[in-house]
Amino acid sequence: MVIEMESVVKVYRMGEHDVRALDGVSFAIEEGDMVAITGPSGSGKSTLMHILGCLDRPDSGRYVLDGQDVSRMSKDELAEVRNRKIGFVFQTFNLLPRLSAIENVELPLLYAGMRDAKDKAAEALRVVGLADRMKHAPNQLSGGQRQRVAVARAIVTNPAMILADEPTGNLDTKTGHEIMGLFRSLHEQGRTIIIVTHEADIAQQCRRQVHIRDGRIAEPAEIQRV
Repeated sequence: MVIEMESVVKVYRMGEHDVRALDGVSFAIEEGDMVAITGPSGSGKSTLMHILGCLDRPDSGRYVLDGQDVSRMSKDELAEVRNRKIGFVFQTFNLLPRLSAIENVELPLLYAGMRDAKDKAAEALRVVGLADRMKHAPNQLSGGQRQRVAVARAIVTNPAMILADEPTGNLDTKTGHEIMGLFRSLHEQGRTIIIVTHEADIAQQCRRQVHIRDGRIAEPAEIQRV
């Protein structure tokens, strides 16, 4: 199992009131699954994404990632887990404009002090179909190609999971479906993929969906497994 959340609660102080952004969330995601996390604006899915990505910690409850309880880790420990176990893909691509595609993909490897960074980055770009665009800068690439570079950067460290936040939000419909085709291909290779989206047609392309509303999982099961 890659992920298990048990009774996760996250509370924010808003003026004089406490807002329970997550209110006892429990679910599990198995290794090699492809899951969409969906919900309306204000439902808690952004808070859930931040906790899944080790960008924040729950106030109570338990979060186990790849066999490791990360619920009470320090900020430095969470940063190490993020670098080793999670590949991020963002709606806005988050590429450095002055670096080429291959240099952008190399960055996580260089930060981790890993060897053969350029060879591994080149292989990741081949996997996403950009073998002929390695030396191009982001402004020389289409939106879909930039997102493919972002996906290559996410997979280059062979993380336990890929966490994609609205990865088709800045793309036209055709290009968005092409990116989802890439995610499905990665899933078929055995990668664990979580996609946070408000788009129903994107969510339907995932193997299963976890719906969140008012900080709670919408389905009745306390822990959902396929």
